[in-house]
Amino acid sequence: MADDILPYGRQWIDEDDVAAVVEALRGAYLTTGPTVARFEAALAEFVGARRAVAVCNGTAALHAACAAAGLGPGDEVLVPALTFLASANCARYVGAEPVFVDVDPRSGLIDVADAARHVGPRTRAIIPVHLNGRPVDLDGVRALADAHDLTVIEDAAHALGARYQDTRIGDCARSDMTIFSFHPVKHVTTAEGGAITTAKPELAEALEVFRNHGMVREPAKLRQPAPGPWYYEQQSLGYNYRITDLQCALGISQLAKLDRFLARRRELAARYDRLFAAVEGVEPVAVGTPDSVSAYHLYAVHCDFAGAGTTRAAVMAGLRERGILTQVHYIPVPAQPYYIERGADISRYPGAAAYYAGILSLPMFPAMADADVDRVVEALAAGLGAG
Repeated sequence: MADDILPYGRQWIDEDDVAAVVEALRGAYLTTGPTVARFEAALAEFVGARRAVAVCNGTAALHAACAAAGLGPGDEVLVPALTFLASANCARYVGAEPVFVDVDPRSGLIDVADAARHVGPRTRAIIPVHLNGRPVDLDGVRALADAHDLTVIEDAAHALGARYQDTRIGDCARSDMTIFSFHPVKHVTTAEGGAITTAKPELAEALEVFRNHGMVREPAKLRQPAPGPWYYEQQSLGYNYRITDLQCALGISQLAKLDRFLARRRELAARYDRLFAAVEGVEPVAVGTPDSVSAYHLYAVHCDFAGAGTTRAAVMAGLRERGILTQVHYIPVPAQPYYIERGADISRYPGAAAYYAGILSLPMFPAMADADVDRVVEALAAGLGAG
């Protein structure tokens, strides 16, 4: 990618990251070795969780969390209508049904009051999504879960390093499990990778078994006497969702820089906020409250495309011509053909539809310079006729 091209997100890899991976390559284990456990420990320590279980990607983390929660056919899971596909698909992977819940039209975060209206006799879990890096109302989610005996699985793929009140997202003080993604555009990367954190040892054990084919080797947990040290049992249906030592070596190196990455993201967001205050037709998405601090995975804005006499597609094309790549996060899931065929109707989610109508994700990654922000703001203002 040319140096003057600004993607909406990008990894930051230094020579120490490369050296960490090379060292792992020269080690005795390339996968399922001690570096995986070291990465899990480092992640758990960073977010303040009791346990962390690393897997091959964020979608696998969601699938594993649903399986560990015991969700299955006949169960329903509350999911925000505005999110990535995996947040809903994970319920389908275990045979459960996602029940879509509307979101706030400005923040895109789950509407807890609407979630309460969708609770039924088969509702077993709720998956709140910390969209863009801003924490949802976790106290409200926890109160709803307690009232109806629901499992809470936080989708924090966007929110590593975010804070809610006095704790970090991922400590599971108000949830049963939290999932993270380490895709290259996320806060830290393992190339591909994900993890689940939890405060409950029994869930961590279930997650570890699920990511490794459902196999159990510990003598105390076997159902039959072991004839020898080679013996193992498949006690449940699991998957090969393991992560490698190479990936975890990169993850450990990246985690050591996470605070610096987060600080830079917040500086960039503050600069965007100041500059957009003078641009008509652009409103930054609500990014925080006195009780929460965003991790700024994305910097998203609401644009009045119709008021400017243009379209989102035309604005995005104009930005691309100027070397600025943008994205839309996300198309509401109930608008997808798969879910329409299962009875979904986007008209039932006006908040999600309104959020989607004008949303645009702008470049946001810690290697950006202040001048990059200025360039993006100037270009978007010009595209909307406000420059």
